[in-house]
Amino acid sequence: MAENSTPTHVIYRKSGEGYITVTEGITRKTLVYGEKTLLSEFQLVKGQELPRHKHPHEQTGYLVSGELVLIIETEEYTLSPGDSWCIPGNIEHAARVLKDTVAIEVFAPVREDYLP
Repeated sequence: MAENSTPTHVIYRKSGEGYITVTEGITRKTLVYGEKTLLSEFQLVKGQELPRHKHPHEQTGYLVSGELVLIIETEEYTLSPGDSWCIPGNIEHAARVLKDTVAIEVFAPVREDYLP
């Protein structure tokens, strides 16, 4: 790559480092990000709750393992491995964790507060 050039791609290698506590029993890690999107992993412990919140970012997710109830506005959805979702920006949402869970989520635009 030429000096002072911008990379056209980024590779993330699996690592056990870099997890940040969101709330008790819920951690997140930014895996990789680009100009327009950010990919993160969430690890959620059975019995925990992610409080209601909203943000301007569109949020698209995939449940890798576990089980949780995703609350989007007033609707509740019980999700199992292989299920996915998309939450538009500025929509209130929350989650109840039914089993230890791993979820992968993409945020657009990039969440500045999630940058390493």
